Amino acid sequence: MTPYSQAGRAYVEADVATASPHRLVVMLYDGAIRFLHQAAVATRAGRGDVARKRIRAARAIIGELDFCLDMSQGEIPARLRSIYKFCNRHLSDSMANTDPEGFERVARLLADLRASWEQIET
Repeated sequence: MTPYSQAGRAYVEADVATASPHRLVVMLYDGAIRFLHQAAVATRAGRGDVARKRIRAARAIIGELDFCLDMSQGEIPARLRSIYKFCNRHLSDSMANTDPEGFERVARLLADLRASWEQIET
């Protein structure tokens, strides 16, 4: 690991350690969106191996977002769970059909959710 990458990692770890719960959710969305865009680019470049890794990472983040939902809080967590399930199904279908546009559709949906969380934070 280079000194540059070590410094970057330290910065990210500090950012995560000091972030509010709302900020952490926004950061998770950022990661999932970034991985989905990378998967779309990799798919278009014929790099299915890279695309699969990025989709696995995005799905892990979506799974974490789903896991953290407090279902006792009413309708909003239930709706978010439905959206996360939709995202995972759509990603599976898009992987099976080698459809980078499908990855980007999910990224746009997550970007909309991210924007909502960011508004809550401020």
